Amino acid sequence: MSEQYEVALLLRWCDLTLEGLADAREDIDALNVYPVPDGDTGTNLFLTFEAARQAILDSDSSSLVSALRVFARGALLGARGNSGVILSQLLRAGADQLLRGDPTKPGQLLADTLTRAAEAAYAAVAKPVEGTMLTVAREAARAASSAVPFAPADLGAQMGHVATAAAIAARAALEETREQLEPLRLAGVVDAGGMGLCVLFDAGQHALTGVRPDPGPEALRPSAGEWDAVTGARASSAGPHYEVMYLLDAPEEKISSLKQRLGPLGDSLVVVGGENLWNIHVHVDDAGAAIEAGIQAGRPYRVRVTSLGDQMSQSARDHTCVEQSGVVAVAAGPGLAELFEAAGAVVVTHGPGRRCSAAELLSAMRTVPSRQVVVLPNDSSTLTVAEAAASAARAEGFRVAVIPARAQVQGLAAIAVHDDSRSFDDDVVQMTSAAGHARHGGVTIATREALTTAGPCHEGDALGVIDGDFVLVGEDLAAVAVDVVERLLQSGGEMLTLVRGAGAPDDLVRRVGSHVSTAHAGIEVLVYDGGQDRYPLLVGVE
Repeated sequence: MSEQYEVALLLRWCDLTLEGLADAREDIDALNVYPVPDGDTGTNLFLTFEAARQAILDSDSSSLVSALRVFARGALLGARGNSGVILSQLLRAGADQLLRGDPTKPGQLLADTLTRAAEAAYAAVAKPVEGTMLTVAREAARAASSAVPFAPADLGAQMGHVATAAAIAARAALEETREQLEPLRLAGVVDAGGMGLCVLFDAGQHALTGVRPDPGPEALRPSAGEWDAVTGARASSAGPHYEVMYLLDAPEEKISSLKQRLGPLGDSLVVVGGENLWNIHVHVDDAGAAIEAGIQAGRPYRVRVTSLGDQMSQSARDHTCVEQSGVVAVAAGPGLAELFEAAGAVVVTHGPGRRCSAAELLSAMRTVPSRQVVVLPNDSSTLTVAEAAASAARAEGFRVAVIPARAQVQGLAAIAVHDDSRSFDDDVVQMTSAAGHARHGGVTIATREALTTAGPCHEGDALGVIDGDFVLVGEDLAAVAVDVVERLLQSGGEMLTLVRGAGAPDDLVRRVGSHVSTAHAGIEVLVYDGGQDRYPLLVGVE
């Protein structure tokens, strides 16, 4: 197995995991009862894993060794919340074992990797509790080890066999958590962190076998009658008032005494890391004392203190906020970035092969001179990332609305009606309506032979896209663009927006504009230089 293939397989697992966590994020948040019922476990797992995956992409690693090392470090640096810190330790220990194991015995290697990861996670938690993601990790590892003697002789299929056994056992262990932990039993739910971990195991099975696992019974979220127990637990939860997290530069010999100082201060103590870099997580009443303990051990930084209780409700914040709102917009090209910036937005850029991360969006929200933020994802794949970033921002006290803009031209339509003199709610309604009424399409060039929803295409063919689907295949790019415009105008429209891409043919916009002025004389045509890659022309109709 070549290193290039191994890195590609690692990234494939990362992509499937991140996709699964994005889909399950809200459900996992809803299950969040233990250790603190703050409804953010799914978001924290997503952001932690995204940081690990992004580290590989940013490093452009070509070997499995370098990819796993930056992956583990990315997880450590990006870990959020109790569940995220535990996940980072699972990933870190697993990556280390994967590098030290025997690659000639892939089934045993994967089983050993899962075992080492589970053991390290238990060791990182000051007071391990059964019925949590720790239990799920351990049971999956046990099943993986038991499956090794029955793995097929074919080395290529061994990991898939072991991964399947681990995924099935993880789901079974997850179902058991509702009876293992009293808060879960009272709420009638399974453990939120355990459910997130099942997503990782399912993605592993999918990546190694090509088979998408059946997630099993849907009875994971509480029923209507059980929600009282969940919401009651959230309203009356007792315990420490603050979550304290920080990264710590310190020698390993200082960590034991640090744990001894932090332990009596509160609960949910998790310390992960190694090689003089550590991620510290603890729930305490005295946040200053927790930080002081870090100072005595080494150099703490990226300190984050979050209130776990006695917070003003979101609805109360919504009614008391009277400040102006800001906008964060995702732009696919330099020209589009200039347009959004000119309209007052903080811009995050992305392009082919590089989707912006939730961390980038969250960072952009923090730079907005307002605690009320509207986010324009302007891309279907970025929408789920934006929702995760928004959830994290809300935990920091922001009021955030994500406009479901799935195309750049929808974002342009939305920001055109943005008015921060309106109330936040009214502005969100107007921007959402403008984005929703903007029909969108574009043209691109096929880079390889493929079967599209519009039929087969060959390299160099012109492809017409409407609402994200291929609808046309042709030889003449301008002719296909005209056809796309005609289809978009079938439902009427008063304004046509054309966004020219990087390297677009000089006559492309001219031919489209000429056709519209002749066939649809009453329609206003706006032309912008977007500079986006891949799409020579983006089209919007309002």
